[in-house]
Amino acid sequence: MTELSPAAEAVLNSVTLKRYDVPYYACLKSIGQIKSDVAAALRAAANEVSLRWAELEHPADVLNAIAAELEGSMESTN
Repeated sequence: MTELSPAAEAVLNSVTLKRYDVPYYACLKSIGQIKSDVAAALRAAANEVSLRWAELEHPADVLNAIAAELEGSMESTN
C-alpha cells in the first residue's frame, strides 16, 4: 500500500474507525473504495470553502458546520 501523509491517514482512520471499528489499513478489501469516497467528500468540502472564502473568518468553520449538519440529519432519521 502507498505510504500516506499523516493528514490522509488521520482522515481515513476517522472514517474506518467510525464505520468498521478498525484502522484503515485493516480494510484491505474495501480501502480503494473508501479512499475514493473520502477523496470525493474532501473535494466537495474544499469547493465549498473556496466558494465562501471571502466571507469566512475561520475557513474550518464551514467544514465543522457541514459535519454538524450531517450529524444532525443522521439523528433525525434514527
